[in-house]
Amino acid sequence: MVGHGKGNTTGFGTILNVVAPILANVFLHYVFDLWIDQWRKRHCKGKCIVVRYADDFVIGFESETDARACLDALKQRLGKFGLKLHPEKTRLLEFGRSASDRRKREGREPCETFEFLGFTHICGETRKNKRFALWRRTSRKRLSRTLAVIKAQLRRRRHDSVGQTGRWLARVIRGWLGYHAVPDNFSRLDEFVTEVTKLWLHQLRRRSQKGRAAWPWDRMNRLVDRYLPQPKILHPYPKDRFRARLAAGAV
Repeated sequence: MVGHGKGNTTGFGTILNVVAPILANVFLHYVFDLWIDQWRKRHCKGKCIVVRYADDFVIGFESETDARACLDALKQRLGKFGLKLHPEKTRLLEFGRSASDRRKREGREPCETFEFLGFTHICGETRKNKRFALWRRTSRKRLSRTLAVIKAQLRRRRHDSVGQTGRWLARVIRGWLGYHAVPDNFSRLDEFVTEVTKLWLHQLRRRSQKGRAAWPWDRMNRLVDRYLPQPKILHPYPKDRFRARLAAGAV
């Protein structure tokens, strides 16, 4: 209806698009956040953690019995408000240190992975001592969608100056790294910067009559060194971040 930029809805549609997520968040705070906090205090026999962002959430349980009971109760709770869980995104799975160790002892397959907030979460292990480690890798779908958007934008900017495009891409990459540059995700970061470089080179060659001859890789590498940020891990490990918070709280 409104929000598509047509007719006389300019402005109002933008306001509606901004307000709608806020209203949804307030609604879910009552429907879900307050309810789950009370439910786990009354019914959980083991530990329970909850992480929610907008309408996506993950609930972790120490006990499988608690997990199944919560799923049934949650379906009933949402049904009272005319809501329901997404059938393809909702699932119970074994995950974490205990589950990973148990599966290894029993000779079973590794824990299933799950996607949350643009990352694929994986039960892995450290290289040195083979201890349990939570790996977060940028979701393959998220990576592909981002590269498709950049490709379309580069096509539109084909005849902009090299400097203009280079500065724009630098901002794009810095923003992407600011979110995705978490520990154990370097391979995805490197892949992203490499693919962006290839997309830019393709457009530079398309706009030149000499094509590859005008833009060999050694010339392109000089552009990369001048404009594009290189992949590197920017965020600490979760244990280091939590330790810093505890230290700050103690002071």
